[in-house]
Amino acid sequence: MYQLLAIYTRWLVFSIQLMLKSMARARDQEPLVVGRVIGDVIEPFTKSVSLRMTYSNNREVTSGCELKPSHVINRPRVQIGGDDLRNFYTLVMVDPDAPSPSDPNLKEYLHWLVTDIPATTGASFARYYVNAPTHAGQEIVSYESPRPSIGIHRFVSVLFRQLGRQTVYAPGWRQNFNTREFAENYNLGSPVAAVFFNCQRESGSGGRRM
Repeated sequence: MYQLLAIYTRWLVFSIQLMLKSMARARDQEPLVVGRVIGDVIEPFTKSVSLRMTYSNNREVTSGCELKPSHVINRPRVQIGGDDLRNFYTLVMVDPDAPSPSDPNLKEYLHWLVTDIPATTGASFARYYVNAPTHAGQEIVSYESPRPSIGIHRFVSVLFRQLGRQTVYAPGWRQNFNTREFAENYNLGSPVAAVFFNCQRESGSGGRRM
C-alpha cells in the first residue's frame, strides 16, 4: 500500500514538473509563434540559455516590441547566460522581411553575426558582453543598423551553441542568408534562445506588415 502510494506520488510530482516545463516553454515561444519567427526563420525549440539584448538608453529587446531606427543605430549590448565557460555561442541577427514584407526577395538579410561568445556562470559572476571592454565574442559580420523603408520588419536574433571555439565562419554575402542552412552547415543544432523586435521607418506608427 505504502509502496504504491510512494510510486503514485513520484509519478504525480514528475507529471507536474513536466507540465510546468511545457507551460514555460509555451510562454517563452508564444511571441515567436505569433510573430511567425517560428516557421519563417527557425523551427520550434526549447530555450536553454538566457539571452538579453539592450540598445542605448537601456532599451531592452523583448520579443514583439517595437523600436525605431534611431533606437538601433549602434550595436546592442548582449548578455549570454549559461553555466559552463567552456561553451561558446553564435549570435545571428536577420531580417526575414527584406526589402519589404510583401515581397521579401532578399530574405533573410543578415544584419549581424558574432561567434565565440562565452557563457557566464550566474549573476555573481562578471558578465561577458559582446563589444564590451572585454571584447568577448568575435564580430565576423559587422553590425548593419536596421533601416526599413516599407512596412513593418521583424529583426530576429537567434543564439546557437557552437561545437567548439573558432568553428563558425562568415558567409560571403548578407542577402538571402538562411538561418536554418547556416545552422546545419556548422552543426549548430537547434537554437538555444531567440528574440525579435519590430521596426519600421522613423516616421511610421502603427500600421501593419505590408
